[in-house]
Amino acid sequence: MPESKKQINIHAPAISVANEGTQGNLAGKNVGRQQSIINNNYVPEQRQILADAAQEIQAILEQLDKFYDINTNTGKMALTLEAMQRIENNPTLAKRILSALATGSVKAFEQFLNHPAASFVVGALEDWEKTKGHPTTQ
Repeated sequence: MPESKKQINIHAPAISVANEGTQGNLAGKNVGRQQSIINNNYVPEQRQILADAAQEIQAILEQLDKFYDINTNTGKMALTLEAMQRIENNPTLAKRILSALATGSVKAFEQFLNHPAASFVVGALEDWEKTKGHPTTQ
């Protein structure tokens, strides 16, 4: 008996999208200020903004870990304090980091940092962003 092909139409979402903030998403393009997470991955533009800002912070951390004992919590806290002072004293860098945090979230930002003091820095960034009037999304 010849096998016949049948077309089956299934109506279900093709992807999982979670939007937070001002919503507006059209065919994967961001409209307005929002955070679109597609299968827990940021869209390429958001990911690049986060990666660029994290790379700048990573460079600061690597410079500072020569001067602080990153094997102790006290050393990590001191390094974090110095890193945050450098960020706050550089308005251009501070603006880029706040913009990146507004694009994504502190938790997403954390994915890009690879340093023993990263969790301390992420906590400081989260508090810093809140005090600047731009609450993070988790």
